[in-house]
Amino acid sequence: MSASTVADIARPAAGIPGDGQRGQRPRKPLRVARAVVWAVVTLVVVAAFWGVDISWDALWQLPQKLAHYLGLMFLPPAWDKLPDALSATMLSVAMAWFGTVIGVIVSFPLSLLATRGLTPAVVRWPLRAVFAVLRAVPEVVIAVLMLSVTGLTAYTGALAIAIGSIGTLGKWGYESFESVDRGAIEAATASGGSRVQIMRWGVWPNAKPDVLAFWLYRFEINVRASAILGLIGAGGIGKMLVDNIQFRVWDVVGMLMIVVIVVTMIIDQLSGLVRHRIISGHWELPVVTAVRRRSARRARAESIELKATE
Repeated sequence: MSASTVADIARPAAGIPGDGQRGQRPRKPLRVARAVVWAVVTLVVVAAFWGVDISWDALWQLPQKLAHYLGLMFLPPAWDKLPDALSATMLSVAMAWFGTVIGVIVSFPLSLLATRGLTPAVVRWPLRAVFAVLRAVPEVVIAVLMLSVTGLTAYTGALAIAIGSIGTLGKWGYESFESVDRGAIEAATASGGSRVQIMRWGVWPNAKPDVLAFWLYRFEINVRASAILGLIGAGGIGKMLVDNIQFRVWDVVGMLMIVVIVVTMIIDQLSGLVRHRIISGHWELPVVTAVRRRSARRARAESIELKATE
């Protein structure tokens, strides 16, 4: 075999530059398409900006007016109405809890039935469509549609929260079930387990931490939703808030805002504490977790800088 033949065999395939050939820079056929997409997005943003009827005079006066109303609300708040505010807040929390529990009870078996690999497509896809429809309708709209049946009560708000929770928890549920390790499912199937036994011993133990954390997170969302539902008269802190806004009792509005913020933050921290315990196995407040992560990042950055200087 001659030297030229060996060189031909060793040379890369056609299209790849060989000896004496200069490589050409690869073209970017998507560059023009990317520029067009960015231009369209920019035009849409500009059109949306100018399509909104903005009163520039009112916009420049906004900081002054905001400072004026903040002074009316918080200098000082009406603390004498605090017992009524706490009672209304507890009603909102009760609405959120009732709606979350009903949503969990209904969505849990349905999310199992909507899981790929556990049920046939004829059962799975209709359930997923129902979850999508329920997620698309806000709780406020659901409550308005139910007013003619249940009346304007806290029960209406709780049912609206429950229906909205079914759609969200159902989707989170079957996504969690589909992401579990397949080994436990295959072991339960190989041992001759029924479909229910496969769900109980192959799916649920692995998905349990995530599902429980999703339930608690949905309760946090429902606490905020219950306050919003009160704005349409469903009771709770939202109804008390809108009543005082209509009559311009700003010191009571300020006190109510403080109560809503404090109670929501307390619930968020407690729920985050429980979720952290479920996922990681030990108790720790979310604030402490954030501080520790920030300290760890700072320590890593300082370590990298120290090694770089050395």
